[in-house]
Amino acid sequence: MPKIISYDGTELAYRIQGEGEPLVCLAGGPMRDAAYLGDLGGLAAHRALVLLDPRGTGGSAEPADPGTYRCDRQVGDVEALRVHLGLERIDLLGHSAAGNLATLYAAAHPERVRSLVLVTSAGQAVGVGTTDEEWDKAVEVFADRPWYPEARAALGTIGPDTPLPRIVEIVAPFSYGRWDATAQEHAAGAATQLHWEAVTAYHGEGAYDPEATRRALTALTAPVLVLAGEHDAGPTPAKAAEAAAFFPDAELVVLPGAGHYPWVDDAEAFVRPIAAFLDPEVRTVTVDGVRLAYRVRGAEDAPPVVLVHGRTENSTTWTRIAAELATEHRVYAVDLRGHGLSDRPGHYGFDIFRDELGGFLKALGLNGATVVAHSMGAAAAYLLAQREPELIGRLVLEEPPVFFPLDPPRPPVVRPEEALSFDWEIVPATNAQLNAPDPAWREELPAIKAPTLVVAGGPSSHIPQDQLPWLAGRIPEARLVTIESGHLLHTDRPEEFLAALREFGL
Repeated sequence: MPKIISYDGTELAYRIQGEGEPLVCLAGGPMRDAAYLGDLGGLAAHRALVLLDPRGTGGSAEPADPGTYRCDRQVGDVEALRVHLGLERIDLLGHSAAGNLATLYAAAHPERVRSLVLVTSAGQAVGVGTTDEEWDKAVEVFADRPWYPEARAALGTIGPDTPLPRIVEIVAPFSYGRWDATAQEHAAGAATQLHWEAVTAYHGEGAYDPEATRRALTALTAPVLVLAGEHDAGPTPAKAAEAAAFFPDAELVVLPGAGHYPWVDDAEAFVRPIAAFLDPEVRTVTVDGVRLAYRVRGAEDAPPVVLVHGRTENSTTWTRIAAELATEHRVYAVDLRGHGLSDRPGHYGFDIFRDELGGFLKALGLNGATVVAHSMGAAAAYLLAQREPELIGRLVLEEPPVFFPLDPPRPPVVRPEEALSFDWEIVPATNAQLNAPDPAWREELPAIKAPTLVVAGGPSSHIPQDQLPWLAGRIPEARLVTIESGHLLHTDRPEEFLAALREFGL
């Protein structure tokens, strides 16, 4: 385990999980061995997590002065780590009580922070706290859980003489979105990972000057992501929003069903917004309450092109095409709901994707953009073009399904056991619509006003090729080209696909 020497001579240990750009991660507790963070639900697949053991915990040494356990006295530890890593600026994540430490570091060294992620972060540093009464009220969200009566009764036994380890044990069920075996195992680690004598010192008198910190944060130019758990009692989403307001450029994301340790409750839902936030090529926009990730490249004043992926894919499928188009266009490649780094709300269908694509175009002011879409995305695009003809300037439909009822219909499907990069519920939902589509989806094709290019993949595609000329014939300004490569033309034959786009006028 690598070590550093901090400002006062204390030896501090850290570990690195994952590869890529470093993300410095500060453990909460307070004063808990960073081992409880694990790989943060798989975030290590996106970044190299630099997990610092707070002084006196894990592999880090006890300081000569116990007073340095106080939160503000540990700001120097973070700076010593940054210097040791040789980083001009750091991406910084703080969980729970360490959200205070991350905030104090950002206030003291705003020029050293490239981005800041605060996960279910305590807000004492900016003067936002949670009273016992507020916490007691907030945990009533669990009142319908079978374990609640016993756990609630245990809360009533806490008194001034209750040992701190026992208090932590009693409140543990209220700290997770689901009090299942996984959560219980994670919670049990606190017994050996917390430095009990240092816990009370962390928030000791003099640790925080909220007014001064809020003033200092006005100099912070780095973007801030504040993650709150929907069922977290401290901080509640409302308290997290209150704290987020003190940062010049902050975004609040509330994770549905999550508690204080959201990567334990739902690892994928936890990782997606952080991965999107930390990726410089990814931006986000909220459409009808759903957070959509998208990638953008090209000059801001160039003509806009929107790329829409097919089922189970995401915006990265367009990497080659986007790079080429970006030489003359402003290119937006979206992750539709349930795909890539976007939210997974659990409600899917071609009509839902249609409305979402329309909301995306409107939210970004892309009325009149050219839309290039594949498969499921292409179906959503032409449904949008027939419902709102003025919204899309030109339309490219790569291997779109045509909404004739499938014969034979697709049978029920079983979710694969392996991890998926999309929400499996998309598959049965869209299969049902392909089996019995709305007849209007065919009948209203003549309403499309946009010049349209339909690109067919030839006989090796699973899309019935005889239906694509029919589709093109129903759209007033449509033409059809065939590139015999199967269903994934833009990835398997990118040069020919790009040539077809250029001939179409892109």
